[in-house]
Amino acid sequence: MQLASLGSGSKGNATLLRCGEHCVLIDCGFSLRQLELRLQKLSLTLTDLTAILVTHEHSDHGAGIGRLQSCCNVPLLTSVGTARALGLQQYQAICGGQIIVLGDDLQLQAVTVPHDAAEPLQFVFIQTDRDRRVGILTDCGHVTTHMKQAFTGLNGLLLEFNYDESMLMDGPYPYHLKRRVGGQLGHLSNAQSLQLLQQIDTRNLDCLIAAHISEKNNSPDLVQQLLETHIDCRHTVLASQQQGFAWVEI
Repeated sequence: MQLASLGSGSKGNATLLRCGEHCVLIDCGFSLRQLELRLQKLSLTLTDLTAILVTHEHSDHGAGIGRLQSCCNVPLLTSVGTARALGLQQYQAICGGQIIVLGDDLQLQAVTVPHDAAEPLQFVFIQTDRDRRVGILTDCGHVTTHMKQAFTGLNGLLLEFNYDESMLMDGPYPYHLKRRVGGQLGHLSNAQSLQLLQQIDTRNLDCLIAAHISEKNNSPDLVQQLLETHIDCRHTVLASQQQGFAWVEI
């Protein structure tokens, strides 16, 4: 399996997973034009997509979904709550805990997460012919037992490192937004993500990708330092808002 990002952060998110003939887009927080330009950097077009997944309706993840769906005739999978919040009419409904077959050698496990959205999900992809598992986990306010069970024993993980607690508290956000980001239904801090990694089985983790890094309440240098100090992983990557990251083999 391979992962790539077209951009990761509060201004827009879109992630790609490629497995054999499948190319799955997870979220689209960009305009259709911007999405196409970012796909071009990976030598892709909309015709290369085989499925679209939507984690939740917030604009940095779902703003471009409606326009994209009208131009891209591939299955769109999301929760009923997310579809209703985005006003989607045609979609395949999925729910937390469900295993979905995306192809002969690719399955999807949907995972319920705590976030201030209608019915948010995150995902684990399973390459059945090689027994490889890749997780995508962003936009959740705290770590649950269910999440730890779902994201243990992975070969690759894209994980939110949204904010540093001190930078958030001392930063420019108004108080109500600080409470929202740092709350139980907000985002994962650096400390929370590190704690999760210490609580799950990472013995087979070949690649860890730090994503959704806040431009105002975090620092890529700080995240990189934390990974180098605390994480024993063969390959670490930081996803940026402007560039995302190029294809990573997992």
